[in-house]
Amino acid sequence: MPAPFDPHPNFAEYAHPEKLVSASWLSARLGTPGLRVVESDEDSLLYDIGHIAGAVRIDWLKDLNDVEIRDYIDGEAFAELMRSKGIHPDDTIVVYGDKSNWWAAFTMWVFELFGHKDVRLLNGGRDAWMAEERDTSYEVPEFPRSDYPVPTRDDKTVRVFVDGVLKHIGKGPIIDARSHEEYTGELRNMEGYPQEGVQRPGHVPTAVSVPWNLSVYPNSRFRSRAELDEIYKDFDPNDPTVVYCRIGDRSAHSWFVLTYLLGFNNVRNYDGSWVEWGNMVRMPIVQGEQPGEPTA
Repeated sequence: MPAPFDPHPNFAEYAHPEKLVSASWLSARLGTPGLRVVESDEDSLLYDIGHIAGAVRIDWLKDLNDVEIRDYIDGEAFAELMRSKGIHPDDTIVVYGDKSNWWAAFTMWVFELFGHKDVRLLNGGRDAWMAEERDTSYEVPEFPRSDYPVPTRDDKTVRVFVDGVLKHIGKGPIIDARSHEEYTGELRNMEGYPQEGVQRPGHVPTAVSVPWNLSVYPNSRFRSRAELDEIYKDFDPNDPTVVYCRIGDRSAHSWFVLTYLLGFNNVRNYDGSWVEWGNMVRMPIVQGEQPGEPTA
């Protein structure tokens, strides 16, 4: 049975307030049957130095990816992951993590690929929980195995591949969620992160730069509806929209904002992103401040 929604007044202005929970709401309900908490961080070792009591760790790289084919795990592997964590298909999942929920949003997006019905984000993520000095635990919880059924991964509704992006150029908006320096081509990768072998800097033709972190306050919580509306004022919620970044992680955060906070109807994440696009032979790119023109 799904958990009740968080009636926090700040959430009411969003298009889908049921997709967010506050630290106070979660703290009051920890241990409730049917409510499960997942921590998903960029730095997976953070879990070991203290996590929300009862939270299980899902490592975005080790647990959700098939590194051999550079794709996500299949339905069989996802079902086994859920069974091993004791998660049932009708459980309410609250995901949280570091970096303003950047990786937690990515994990939530993967859950949606597999059709889990009720997945929510903890507003502010790990940063907010720690800033409020709420209780943490070192204990790694163990839950009885579940009988999670094997789902079919949906690669069409919220995901787009490179061919789909090529067809979308000039026909609908494309949002680049990376830093502006990556967008212009000044940097090949995010500052402070290792170079992952991208051969060319720049952006997809016609893409507009809207860095993902504009959507959060310094305390990692989401900005107000009015502020988000202003950030994305040049985009129509009814237009099919593509978002991308470096490997699909930051753009998953933007996907969440557009889909659930602003109510955009059709947003797909190009998770191949610049690591794929920037390395493809003869793939059109644009460098500089301007979005560029559609390719022939």
